[in-house]
Amino acid sequence: MSAERPVRSDRGRSGMFRTKTVEQSIQDTEEPEHSLRRDLSALDLTVFGVGVVIGTGIFVLTGKVAKENAGPAVALAFVLAGIVCGLAALCYAEFASTVPVAGSAYTFSYATLGELPAWIIGWDLILELALGCAVVAVGWSGYIQSLLANAGWHLPGALTGAHGGTFGFDLLAAVLVLVLTAILVAGMKLSSRVTAIVVGVKVTVVLIVIIVGAFFISGSNYQPFVPPSKGTEGGNGLAAPLVQLMFGFTPSNFGVMGIFSAAAVVFFAFIGFDIVATAAEETRNPQRDLPRGILGSLAICTVLYVAVSIVVTGMQKYDKLSTKAPLADAFKDAGHPFWAGLISFGAAVGLTSVCMILLLGQSRVFFAMSRDGLLPRFFSTVHPRFGTPYRSTILLGVVVAVVAGFTSIDVLAELVNIGTLFAFVVVALGVVVLRRTRPDLPRAFRTPFVPYVPVLSVLASLWLMLNLPAETWVRFAVWMVIGVVVYFVYGRRMSRVSQAQRSGPPTV
Repeated sequence: MSAERPVRSDRGRSGMFRTKTVEQSIQDTEEPEHSLRRDLSALDLTVFGVGVVIGTGIFVLTGKVAKENAGPAVALAFVLAGIVCGLAALCYAEFASTVPVAGSAYTFSYATLGELPAWIIGWDLILELALGCAVVAVGWSGYIQSLLANAGWHLPGALTGAHGGTFGFDLLAAVLVLVLTAILVAGMKLSSRVTAIVVGVKVTVVLIVIIVGAFFISGSNYQPFVPPSKGTEGGNGLAAPLVQLMFGFTPSNFGVMGIFSAAAVVFFAFIGFDIVATAAEETRNPQRDLPRGILGSLAICTVLYVAVSIVVTGMQKYDKLSTKAPLADAFKDAGHPFWAGLISFGAAVGLTSVCMILLLGQSRVFFAMSRDGLLPRFFSTVHPRFGTPYRSTILLGVVVAVVAGFTSIDVLAELVNIGTLFAFVVVALGVVVLRRTRPDLPRAFRTPFVPYVPVLSVLASLWLMLNLPAETWVRFAVWMVIGVVVYFVYGRRMSRVSQAQRSGPPTV
C-alpha cells in the first residue's frame, strides 16, 4: 500500500467549517489506489445526461400535468422548468470544470463552504440517489410485469412487490439493481456502452412518437391553449405545500399561474442532469467536456419534452388525457395499438439507463466522501483491473436492491426532489464564494453574469422547494439530523483534513 500523505486545508478555518483546497482535491485523484480511470468523452457525458433525464416523465408526466395543471400550455411549463435547470446547469458547469473531482456538489461545497456543509450535501445526495434508483427500479418492474402479462406470463404475487398494504418482494426490481451494479463494477467504459445502446433505443422511440403522433394532431385540441384559471383546495396539515402553511398562498391550476404550478411539477422530470458532474474524475478532458455534457444533455432533453407535450395535447383533448399512460392511451384512442405497445417498450427500456446512472452517481459521491475520511477509507479503494470504486458500488447496490425489493416508497420519492433542489442551492452559492475566495483559479467555463445567475438559481430552487408538502420537509430534516449525528460521531474525527490540521499522519 502506498504511503498516505496529509491533506492540506485552508488553515484560516478550523472545526466544522474547515475547507479542503481545490489543489488538494485534484491531487488526491492521483493516488494510485484511490484514482478512477479516465474513459469518458463529451459524447459519453451527454448520453449519461440524456439517459437519466429521459425516463417515465416523458411518457407519463406530460399528459398528467396537461390534464391537471396547465392544458396545452404544459409546453410552456417545460420551457420554464428548463430555464430553472439551465441556471443551475451553468453553475454546475463552472464548478465541474474548475474542480474535476468525483463527488459533484459534495466536492464543490468542501472547497467553498466547509466540511460540515460538505458532509450534509453528501449525505443528502446519498439519500436522493438511493431512493431515486429504488423508485425507478420499482417503476421498471411494473412495466415489465405489464409486458409479461400481455404475453400471458405472470409472476407469483409474493414476488411482485408490496401492493395495497400487502407484503411482498419485488424480485424484478432487485434483480435489475444487482445486474446494473455488476456492470458498473466491471468498468466505466462498459457502463457507458450499455448506456449508449439503451439511450439510443429510448430516444428513437421518443422521436418515433413525435413524428408519427404529428400526423394525428388536431388543431381544435389546442383550444384554449391556456385554459381558464381554477382555484385549488390545497392539502391539509403536513400534506399541504409549505408555501401554503407559511403564507396562506394556495396554488391555482390552469391560467397563467397554472403554468407556473405545472413548472414546479414538471421540473422533477429534469432531475438527474447534475449527475454528469459526478463523473468529472473519469472524464478525459473535464475542463472542455463537462460543460458540454451538462449543458448539451439539458438542451436535448428540454427540446424532446416540449415536442412530446405539443404532440400529446394535439392528439387528444387535454381533459381527456390519461394520467397513467397518456402517450400510449392517446395512440390507442387514435386506433393504433402497435404504437401504444412500442411506447410501453420504450418506457421500460428507458428506465434501465435511469437506474444505472443514479447508481453511478451515488457510488461516486460515497467514494469521494470515503477518500476524504468522512466515511471509512475501506470503501475508497478502486479495483486494480477495472479502475472502479467496486467496494462502495457493491455495498450501495445491495442496499438499493433490498430497498427496491421490500419497500413501497411512493411517498419517499418526494425526498428525491427536495434533495436535488438543496444541491442546486449549495452549488449556486459555492460559485459565488469560490469566485471571491479563489479568483486565481483557472476556469475553463465561467458562469455568466455572476452573482446574478447564481442568485436567480437559488431563488428559483427555493421557490420550488416551498411548493413541496410540509411532510417532505419533516422527513428531510430527520435524515439531515441523522447525518449530523454520524458526522460528529465519526466524520469530524476521522476527516483527513482534520488530521492534517492536527499535524498528525492520517490513519487508514
